[in-house]
Amino acid sequence: MTGRPDIAQIWDWLSAVPDPEIPVISLTDLGIIRQVGWQDDTLVVTVTPTYSGCPATTVINLDIETALRARGIEKLRLERQLSPPWTTDWISAEGREKLRAYGIAPPIDGTAADGVVMGRAARLAGGANLVVACPHCGSSATEKISQFGSTPCKASYRCTDCLEPFDYFKCI
Repeated sequence: MTGRPDIAQIWDWLSAVPDPEIPVISLTDLGIIRQVGWQDDTLVVTVTPTYSGCPATTVINLDIETALRARGIEKLRLERQLSPPWTTDWISAEGREKLRAYGIAPPIDGTAADGVVMGRAARLAGGANLVVACPHCGSSATEKISQFGSTPCKASYRCTDCLEPFDYFKCI
């Protein structure tokens, strides 16, 4: 590589790296890439996993490294940042639309607003039932089938109008 690419170019490259569990959404749409910058001649990419035990973390780091090395980045360091913890509020508007188009109901805006898990759990336990719109037909006549979906970050729902099952990306 001749010269070093600017940060905007690197963000553009990273926006093409798909999430390994939900390939329709990129790592930047998911909001887990927190910072990109040069420290001397080393590119440093800071990543916040969706949760500390996420099984895809190793694959995500490998995919980031592979994508950047394929574009000539030789000196690269990936840093893991756990604080502040990732929340679904970090998913971009474009990412939410990609999830919906793929058949996954995106997290409902504002349900993860404070980023404090215990506070959200208390609010939801207090009788506030989420109305999750069906990503297939848009109906709000849906029911939760299981708190656990195809991955730990999703719950299983079913639309009672179109009868299609779907995942809901839980608010974290």
